[in-house]
Amino acid sequence: MLNFLKKKIEKMKSKRSLNEYGFQIKSFNLTQDGKIDYAQWLHPFEQPKIISQSMVNFYKKYTKNGSLVIDIGAHTGDTTVPMSIAIGKNGTVLALEPNPYVFKILVKNAELNKDKTNILPLNFAATDSDGEFEFNYSDASYCNGGFFQKIQNKNHGHKYALKVNGKNLEKYLLDNYSSILNTISLIKVDAEGYDKEILKSIKPILVKFKPNIISECNKNLTVEERTELFEILNTIGYNLYKLEEFDENYKTTTIANSSEMSKWQHFDLIAISK
Repeated sequence: MLNFLKKKIEKMKSKRSLNEYGFQIKSFNLTQDGKIDYAQWLHPFEQPKIISQSMVNFYKKYTKNGSLVIDIGAHTGDTTVPMSIAIGKNGTVLALEPNPYVFKILVKNAELNKDKTNILPLNFAATDSDGEFEFNYSDASYCNGGFFQKIQNKNHGHKYALKVNGKNLEKYLLDNYSSILNTISLIKVDAEGYDKEILKSIKPILVKFKPNIISECNKNLTVEERTELFEILNTIGYNLYKLEEFDENYKTTTIANSSEMSKWQHFDLIAISK
C-alpha cells in the first residue's frame, strides 16, 4: 500500500514539474538471439518494456539481413532494438527521437548489445523543413507527446510545450545515407497523428525503393485525415493491413478502402508494396 501511494505521489509531481529520470538495465534471454540488455527509462509514466524473440521474429518477416531500417519516433528504443537484432550487426537502424530527455535513454540503448546491433540515434524530428518546432506532451517531464500543430483535433490533452529540432528527412537521407538507401527494407512511423505528413515528406523515397511501412492511425485523427493516410500509401502502390500485435504470431486485417480506416479508433497498420 505504501509503495502504491509513493508511486501515485511521484506521478502527480512529475505531471506538473520537470524532472529528469535515469534508467535501469534489464536483461532478456532470447531463445535464438541470446542475451539482450535494455535500458528501461524510470519516468513514472513510462510503461515497462519487453524485448522478446517473438518481436524480433516479427521484424525479420518485414526486413532483410544487413538492410537499412528507419525508426521514426523511436522513443527509448523499444522497437529500435528488436528491429536492429532482426537485421543484424551488418544492418543499420536510424532511430529518430527529437525529445532530448527521452533521447538520452535511446543513446544508452544504442550503446548496448553492440555485438548484435547497429543503431544510430538521431536527435531530431522528421519535418517538412529544417528548423525549430513546438511539440506538446501530456506531462511536464515530457514522457508522451508529439507534433500536434498539423492535425485538426486540438483537444489532444498535451499541454506541456517543448522546443525540438526538425529536419527534412528526405534531404537528410540523400545527403548522408545515399550509398545505402537502396537497401532500405522498413520504415516505422509512430508520431502521434503526424505520421501522414512524414510519409508525404519522404514520398519520393517510398516511390523509388518501396520499403515496408509500419504506421499508426492515431485516435485523434478525423475521418478526412484517416482517408488521406490511406490514399497517400494506396496511390503509390501499397496494400494496407491492420496489425493486431508486434509478434511472430500476429494477425492482420485487410484495409480494402479508405472508409475502413474508421472502423477502429486507434490502431497500427502495415503497408506492403503491391
